[in-house]
Amino acid sequence: MNRITVRYFASIREAIGQGSEPVETNAATLSALRDELIARGGAHASSLARGRAVRMALNQTLSDESATLPDGAEVAFFPPVTGG
Repeated sequence: MNRITVRYFASIREAIGQGSEPVETNAATLSALRDELIARGGAHASSLARGRAVRMALNQTLSDESATLPDGAEVAFFPPVTGG
């Protein structure tokens, strides 16, 4: 079991209602963590749902879903940012 910190930004933070939370997880990858959070239902399910564009960072580095999740990690979820 890993103890990590999950941070939410922008519209995801607004939907979930908090900026961060400690999480105990058995997830080995960012993909598995996302699935665990989606399984909670409610705002987690709708804002992190598969098919939604969600960016992820592992220890403040943009990462894809196959990234290995170490104990003590910080994971951030945020919507893609467009500029212009």
